[in-house]
Amino acid sequence: MSAVPRGLRQFLHRYIPALEEEMFSFLEVREPEEFLYRLMCDYPERGGKRFRPVLVLLACQACGGDVKKAMRTAVAFEMFQSFAVVHDDIEDDSEMRRGKPCLHKLHGIPLSINIGDALYAKVFEILSANREVLGADVALDLMDEMIRGSCETFEGQAYDVGWIRQRYIPSEDEFMTMLRKKTGWYTGRGPCTAGAIIAGAKMELRTCIGDFGESMAIAFQLRDDLLNLSSSQQDAGSAPGVISGAYGKERGGDIAEGKRTLIIIDLLGKCTAAEREEVLAILHQERHRNTAAEIERVIALVEHYECDRYVEGVCHQKVAESLAYLEQLPANSTRDMLGEMLDFLVRRAF
Repeated sequence: MSAVPRGLRQFLHRYIPALEEEMFSFLEVREPEEFLYRLMCDYPERGGKRFRPVLVLLACQACGGDVKKAMRTAVAFEMFQSFAVVHDDIEDDSEMRRGKPCLHKLHGIPLSINIGDALYAKVFEILSANREVLGADVALDLMDEMIRGSCETFEGQAYDVGWIRQRYIPSEDEFMTMLRKKTGWYTGRGPCTAGAIIAGAKMELRTCIGDFGESMAIAFQLRDDLLNLSSSQQDAGSAPGVISGAYGKERGGDIAEGKRTLIIIDLLGKCTAAEREEVLAILHQERHRNTAAEIERVIALVEHYECDRYVEGVCHQKVAESLAYLEQLPANSTRDMLGEMLDFLVRRAF
């Protein structure tokens, strides 16, 4: 708990229980319970950092808005996260999520796809219910933002999955475009922009706080990619929490899935021709054929060529960008908490 700055920790303790109560009020369990509604609760019940909904609340308050009016929208972003990771885990054939086997490993792909679809529908059910809290115009603005951002996320995912299918190695610029689309919106820009909309902020302020969120989200994902190679196997069985730093996914899973991370792109540009062929053979191999020794071989090459250090440097650059945007926001205690969020999610890892 001490890793979380005091101001942010107090905010989390105050609002996370209310967020979770609101979220589960939209996850009523009814028939077909066994095949749908009970399973829709699985990922939300596993916990997680909840930082996307918290960003909605903080952004709203930082822009002069009422946190209570942002609660429902915050829940919509957490529901989007649950939907996204259900489908993402299927597409990547991931093994672990928040310290437990992925949903499709427990219940199969067909049921899991349907569960993800139902969670996505819940996003818009929640945003539609905003009309009684925020009025029709603001509720519609938030739906428009969610639709636009969903398209960004799906385009980013298309690149991420398509590159693996085509055995294509993107440039660093192509990778950063994918990351901005796939992660930058729903992990950062979207929640921050939504909070600003609820607060009635002018477009200039909406854009600035959105830029802050996007840069932070990209830095967070780069850090997450580094954790994928540095975490222990034991940490894969630990579920991340609101104030914990647990990872909750398998070590080297990105390599097993053939992910084109910035770490791998940098490695392929630095290693010898023979090593490049070796790494590509592992990346292009079907996941179940990859051995632990092969994964560790790639990690050893990453460390040898200091690709992890390079990505740490890029991560620091995105942190600096995020801080520059943060300084343009009105000076208040909530802006300070956004800085603490950045520090907790990204900077403390280094």
